[in-house]
Amino acid sequence: MIAQPQRQAGSVSVVEVSLGDRSYPILVGRGVAAEAGSRVAALGVRAVGLVTDETVGPLHGGAVEASLSAAGLRVVRATVPAGEGSKRFDRLDALCETLLAGRLERGDAVLALGGGVVGDLAGFAAAILLRGIRFVQVPTTLLAQVDSSVGGKTGINARAGKNLVGAFHQPALVLADTALLDTLSPREMRAGYAETVKYGLIGDPDFYAWCEAQWRDVLAGGAARDRAVVESCRAKAAVVARDEREDGDRALLNLGHTFGHALERAVGYDGARLVHGEGVAIGMAQAFRFSARLGLCPPEDALRVERHLATVGLPTRPAQVPGGIGTAGTLMDAMAQDKKVRAGRLTFILAHGIGRSVVVRDVSPDDLRTFLEDDLRT
Repeated sequence: MIAQPQRQAGSVSVVEVSLGDRSYPILVGRGVAAEAGSRVAALGVRAVGLVTDETVGPLHGGAVEASLSAAGLRVVRATVPAGEGSKRFDRLDALCETLLAGRLERGDAVLALGGGVVGDLAGFAAAILLRGIRFVQVPTTLLAQVDSSVGGKTGINARAGKNLVGAFHQPALVLADTALLDTLSPREMRAGYAETVKYGLIGDPDFYAWCEAQWRDVLAGGAARDRAVVESCRAKAAVVARDEREDGDRALLNLGHTFGHALERAVGYDGARLVHGEGVAIGMAQAFRFSARLGLCPPEDALRVERHLATVGLPTRPAQVPGGIGTAGTLMDAMAQDKKVRAGRLTFILAHGIGRSVVVRDVSPDDLRTFLEDDLRT
């Protein structure tokens, strides 16, 4: 089945993710987080594990908790440290113990209020708690609204690499309140924009051209921002409905991520040096440069992508990461642990051009090493 087109409900757009009896809506619009209580209560739950972090909690936690309580739901609140460092086993263990101590039952739900880290961690806890309870996403970053809150990927990092321990666990509901993005820093907005423009680069050249023309308004807020979130969710919902567990073309959503995840591992997941969206931006520029070197992609398309990301204020070269990121060998070791490796063979999402991304299996290690060595010098 394919995702249904979004429908309008007042000022709120609704995108359906069609997965049979596990289908769910994504509500996009200013103020939809205020509906958290009534929407979650409609799922038939009696208690909610509200998971947030030390940054988002003081900003938005009180209002969401009040909405849940007003709907007659018992709230068990759990707060984790902000940042990628929370995606690890000890934090998962502590979170599960907190939720269990709050007497959550199998018919209850976990609600993630935060960015991608909170969503990944809370979603994984929901997937394994009591062998699986319902999960609601209230993403508070642009990156989470356009990407990580949709599609059911949950997990934590391991020493070997990013997101290597986890589960597919679809949410029952996503509330993408674009008003919550008003509190983000410019850096976080730009990082989220990288995941937004990705959808144009994968398969929609018209959306990419729209992003080139409207990116300032997307970052500033208003109708352009809402449209960017809706279009991104629509694109991802369609792919997830076709390929829920990444057995086929869902892998295209990882454009830039094999390179980007390797960069994140190289800096030790230090968000002060590199946040996820910045790693994706560099990774997408690298994917297009590598594609051009292999003769897959016109060089002018690779240059167009790099120039646009740089104009937005995103990094496009590994040398722009503060403190350096090591050698080509360091990055290749990280890539060897990538989830898309099959039978020891490297798999990359490359491109024939803007809007024409492809899965390329069995990339030559020699070609990759030579490219990385050259790319690290520029």
